[in-house]
Amino acid sequence: MAKKKWWRITVAMVCKECWSTNYFSSINKTTTSKLELSKYCKKCKKQTIHNSREKLK
Repeated sequence: MAKKKWWRITVAMVCKECWSTNYFSSINKTTTSKLELSKYCKKCKKQTIHNSREKLK
């Protein structure tokens, strides 16, 4: 079994307008604090800002 890398965490990308979770990504928690990207929201049907939120395990 492979070792799990403790410095990588899985985060959920949440839409800033409708608060729906649309994407999942992994980030390096030692160097990245918050991630903010412009992504397409399926619920809003337009491109909006998505913030990172730590995913529950």
